[in-house]
Amino acid sequence: MELRAPITPDDVQAKSADYLREKLVISNLFQKNAVTYVQSHHDRILIGGASLHSGSVSLEAPAELSAQYLLERRELGLVCLQGACEVSIDGSKYSMNAEDIIYIGRGSKEILISGTAEIYFTSSMCHADFPTTLIKKSDSDSLVIGDKKFASERTLRKYIHDQGIASSSMAMGITTIHEGSVWNTMPCHVHERRTEVYLYFDLDENEKVIHLFGKPDQSRNFVLSNKEVVISPAWSIHTGAGTSNYKFVWSTAGENITYSDFNAVPTKTLK
Repeated sequence: MELRAPITPDDVQAKSADYLREKLVISNLFQKNAVTYVQSHHDRILIGGASLHSGSVSLEAPAELSAQYLLERRELGLVCLQGACEVSIDGSKYSMNAEDIIYIGRGSKEILISGTAEIYFTSSMCHADFPTTLIKKSDSDSLVIGDKKFASERTLRKYIHDQGIASSSMAMGITTIHEGSVWNTMPCHVHERRTEVYLYFDLDENEKVIHLFGKPDQSRNFVLSNKEVVISPAWSIHTGAGTSNYKFVWSTAGENITYSDFNAVPTKTLK
């Protein structure tokens, strides 16, 4: 497991682009029939992925967690990004297709995933037990938000959140940017009480997303490709614009799971 130390607002202004990418951007997460783990010390969020080619993987506890099994003190949200897979959790089997998400509760010991699929997950600290629950894409809490006028029309799908599938300290969903729109989360905001992670996907290999981060009046940016992940500390804005439309998985870890718990940032104040 790769460990990522936290960064401060001063780091964002003083450090090089390469240094900031090493702390906040995750590339090459999806390896053939192998799980890759990255843990950020921002709210101790754990991020992982794998590319299954008629193969199978097991989610094990990296040694750095000092746990007997991965979810001994954690909960986890697993996304099937594309393809199809079967998830076996302590003998119970769940079939997943593209953009289905399964919440896996604390205490689950044996987690096996097989099939031909791209899988992605995040995991947070957990202090209460909630049942493992599969949420199909068609059953997610879905609504269209944004405005074509501002190139921000998108479909928001909430899966794990305060009014949906219950969790202890994580939320997760998928947003689809509509054709002709490019912006996600604009006007943007700051989550003072939780860290958020974006996985950009379904982006053409020739296109990019320009992801903005940092303090609202001292922003910087990353130029990201398909299936790259970016970690957004609690004090940082997180928004981006693509050279075409795309999708992203958003997930949070922190003090609460209330979707609307954020501090709005007026667009005119951004610098």
